[in-house]
Amino acid sequence: MNVKKIIERLMKFRYSIPIILLLTLNAQLSAQLIPNLGGQRVGISAFQFLKIGVGARATALGESFVAIGNDASSLYWNPAGLLQADGNQVILSHTQYVADIKHEFFGATYKLTPSDIVGVSIISLSMNDMPVTNETNPHGTGEMFKYGDLAFGVTYARQLTNQFSFGTTIKYIEETLDILKMRSVLVDIGTYYWTGLGTVRFAVVVTNFGGNVSPSGSVNLFEDSTVTDFRSFSPPTLFKVGIAFEPYQSELHKVTSSIQLNHPNDNVENIRLGTEYTWNDMLSLRLGLKRTFGEQLLGKDGSSEDDFTCGFGVIVPVSFSKMNVDYSFANFNRLGGVHRISLLFTY
Repeated sequence: MNVKKIIERLMKFRYSIPIILLLTLNAQLSAQLIPNLGGQRVGISAFQFLKIGVGARATALGESFVAIGNDASSLYWNPAGLLQADGNQVILSHTQYVADIKHEFFGATYKLTPSDIVGVSIISLSMNDMPVTNETNPHGTGEMFKYGDLAFGVTYARQLTNQFSFGTTIKYIEETLDILKMRSVLVDIGTYYWTGLGTVRFAVVVTNFGGNVSPSGSVNLFEDSTVTDFRSFSPPTLFKVGIAFEPYQSELHKVTSSIQLNHPNDNVENIRLGTEYTWNDMLSLRLGLKRTFGEQLLGKDGSSEDDFTCGFGVIVPVSFSKMNVDYSFANFNRLGGVHRISLLFTY
C-alpha cells in the first residue's frame, strides 16, 4: 500500500481520533489505570493564583484551550498558539472569584513578522484588607494586613514550519502576605501542531516551570521569638496535552471541540472537554466539562470543587478595531459560581 492510499484512509477516519481518545480517557477514569496520587500531592506547591484560568472564552470551554488557543489569551494558556491569531491583539479579563477575590489579566501581542510574535502579560490577584489576629486577640488587634499576587510575563513565539509553532514565556512572580514576600522567575513552554488530518491540531504545554521558592522576611511569634527561616515549596507546574478539531463547518456554522489532559504536580490528573458553536463568525455559545481521574464522566465531580462551565461571546465592530466580548460561568459545588468577562481587541 503506497503512502497516498494510507493518507486517504486516515482522512476518512480523522474525526474518529478524538472520539477514540475520549473513550480511552473515560475507560481510564472508571478503571483507574492511572493511580490517584492527588491526596499525596495536594498542598505541595506555592503561587496557587497561577492556576486560576484567564479569558472568558477559554474558561467557558472548561479550560480545554491549549489546542484551540488562537487569541491573546494564549499568553496564559499556550504561547505557541499566539501565531494562530489574526493581527495584533489586546485582551482585558476580569474574574469575580470566590470569597470576594478579584483576579485581573492584561495581555498584548504584536506580530514582528508573519512567523514571529511577541507579547506581554500581567496577572493580578487582590482582596480586601483583613484584620490581624493572634492568640490573645482572636477577633482582631485593630490592625489590618494585605494579601496580593502579581505576575509579569514576556512571551516570544515562532512558526518554524507551516504546521509547527513553538513559544515560550518568562514570568516574574511575586506574592505578598503582610510583611512576607515570595518571589520567583518561572517559564512556560508550548507547542502547536497542525496534523494535516482535516482541522485536527495537537498541542503540548508545560507551565510554571522553575525552582522551589520560600518566603523572605521575619515573623514575631507570641512567645517573643522571631522566625526568619521558612519551608520552600515548588511552583504549580502543569503538563498539558490537547487535541482540537471542527466536526462540522460551513459558511454560517462552525462547531469546535477540544479534549485536554492535565497532569499537575500538586493534584490528581484530570481531563477537560470543551465545545464551541459559532454562527456567522459573530455569535458563539460554549460549554465545558472538567473531570478528575477516578470520577464518573457525567454527573457531579466529588474530587474537584468546580465541574462544568458555560458561556457566550459576541463580536462587536468598532471604528478602530474588532472587539470580542465574552462571558463565562463556572460552577463551584460548594462555593457558588465564578463569573468572568473579557474584552479582546484585534488591530
